Parts: sequence; C-alpha cells; structure tokens
Amino acid sequence: MGFLDIKNATKSYGSVKVLHETDISVEEGEFLVLVGPSGCGKSTLLNMIAGLEEVTSGDIAIKGRSMNGVRPADRNIAMVFQSYALYPNMNVAQNMAFGLEMHGVAKAEREKAVADVADLLQIQHLLDRKPGQLSGGQRQRVAMGRALVRDPDVFLFDEPLSNLDAKLRVDMRTEIKKLHQTLGTTIVYVTHDQIEALTLSTRIAVMFGGHVQQLGTPKDIYDNPANIFVAGFMGSPSMNLFPATVGVDNGAAVARVELADGNQASLPFPDGNGMAGHDGRNIVLGIRPEAITDEDGADRKSQAIHRIEARVEVTEPAGSDIFVVTHLGGKEVTGRFRADVDVRAEEVFPFAINMEKAVAFDPETEKRIG
Repeated sequence: MGFLDIKNATKSYGSVKVLHETDISVEEGEFLVLVGPSGCGKSTLLNMIAGLEEVTSGDIAIKGRSMNGVRPADRNIAMVFQSYALYPNMNVAQNMAFGLEMHGVAKAEREKAVADVADLLQIQHLLDRKPGQLSGGQRQRVAMGRALVRDPDVFLFDEPLSNLDAKLRVDMRTEIKKLHQTLGTTIVYVTHDQIEALTLSTRIAVMFGGHVQQLGTPKDIYDNPANIFVAGFMGSPSMNLFPATVGVDNGAAVARVELADGNQASLPFPDGNGMAGHDGRNIVLGIRPEAITDEDGADRKSQAIHRIEARVEVTEPAGSDIFVVTHLGGKEVTGRFRADVDVRAEEVFPFAINMEKAVAFDPETEKRIG
C-alpha cells in the first residue's frame, strides 16, 4: 500500500467515460507527474484526488483512508493552480495565512508558518504587497507558499508554470525541484510539457485517451517507451519513428530500411535482443535523435554503431548542437550532431546510428516488441 493509492478509479459523465480504470500507487515523498496532451484525463484525475470531482467507480486513498465521499477541505491536501487564485484585496502574508485562519490556527502559529515559508521561498520582501504588484513568477511563489504553510499530506500542482514565459518556466522548474529535494514532500503534478515531466519527476504517468499508457521513471519512459504514442510524445525533438523490415543475415537480426535514393540499408540489432525471431516482419523502428549523429560524436562505449550514407535535407543550428534532417523509410528523421560538424543541406553525409538505443514497435498494435 502506498501513501496515495489510486485503485481502479474511473470517471464518467453520463455515458462518456473520460478516465478508464486507473491504478497508481504513490509512495511518501514521491514526485509523480501526470503528463499528456489536452483531454487525456490528467486534470480529471488530479481533481478526483483533490475531491473536486467525484470518483465514478474505484477508490482513492491517502495514508490508508478512503477519500470517496470526503470533502476537499477534509482531505489535508493543498493545490497550486495555473491561475494562482490569489485574493486581490489581500497582501501576500494574508493570502498565505488565509487557509490556516479558516482552519482555526492561532495567529502566532500562522505568522510563524508564513515567516518560515517566506524565508524558504525567498519572498520575505513581498509579504506586504498585493498580488497586483507582483510579477507572474512572484505570484506563483506566493501560490506555492500558500500551499506549503498548511503542511499537507499531498501537494497537487495543476499546470502551475504554463502562464509563465520560457525563461521563467525553467527557473521555476528548478525552484520546484529544489523545494521537493529540501522538504521531501509528496507531489502529484499535472503538465502537458514533457520536458517538465522528465526534469521534475521521480516517476511519470504518461496519459492518452483516458488511459495510463506507461508508468515508470523518467529514464525508463525515455529509453524504453511502451508504445508508439509514448515514444513520439516524450522527448524534444521526439523519437524518430520510421518503417523497417526485420531480416536475418548469418543468424543476426537486422532492420532493413529504405533510403531516399531507393537503396536499402541494413542496420544490425545488438546480439541477444530477440529480434531474430521476427524474420520478415514489418516494424516501426524508433531511434532518438542523439543516437543518430556524426561519426566522431557517436557513443564510444557502444558496440553497435553502424554507418550509413544518406542525403541531408535540412540543417538546423541550435547553439550547442546541429539538428540534421534526412529521410529513412520514407519518413523525415532528425539526428543531433555536434555544433562544429561541417554538414550541409543536399550533400550525402555519413550518419552514425547507435542500434543499442533502437526500439521496435508493431505497426498494427503500436506496442513495443523489442
């Protein structure tokens, strides 16, 4: 049993089921991120944990106590919203203390809690200001401070950074991660931003169509996606996905891939990966951009670097890297090259592909097969 247990939970509106049977167990101190595109069910699940939405079937329990039928105010959870939800007529200190006041906490205790959290978040100098006098980042710190003063069992974050500009999102992401490392709090965090999910979480639940597609650590989700949706959604740029056919050469499995000039390349799978049993099978091959690179930039520890000659379609300088686009299997494929590589559009260039990082999917079920 976890600290927060979601057991076979569903949510329906009339005959429309928006969240299918969901099972997630969150341990105390974990940082679970629910990630997926709009409409996938992640905010619905968060609202069910908060008590803002009723569970249609199944159960949600915190510290072994079922929350079904328990009012939000009685759940000992704290929620940080995308919109900050600060009271404009109250100053920062009053906003942070308001929840404690509603729960009958003595004034001296409220003031100490506000002072301690303000110190932790470095917002002491803002305590006398009204929300209208604060920047977006400052308002988000106050919203987090209001949650922290309550010392809840579970913190719920609903896309808290989506209203901030790009640089401030990165800064606040770091602050939230530091906060979790310092306090060891249990957090459930909703976002559509897969970079936030990968950088913040201890575990990720990737959601789509009201189902949890995969639940695992950031590394497992990134390196071993369970299906084509997870592979394409997680990572920036996303995983390259292109058709190939499994062949067997001298007992070793290879992926046969069509090049843009009509020729075919054979990319050997690493020994012992089981793909030899799929001889002749059509697959979707998945390879991350960093596993398709220039020869000098390839992973020197890998025993499965294979070279192909392919025509460069586009180059996209990105500061520390160059993204190089070619075609494999009739699909655009992006490689990540070192910034100082002399590679140009329209020329044929040697690409180094690390087949230790390749994954294979069934094109019909879209599930991983190797």
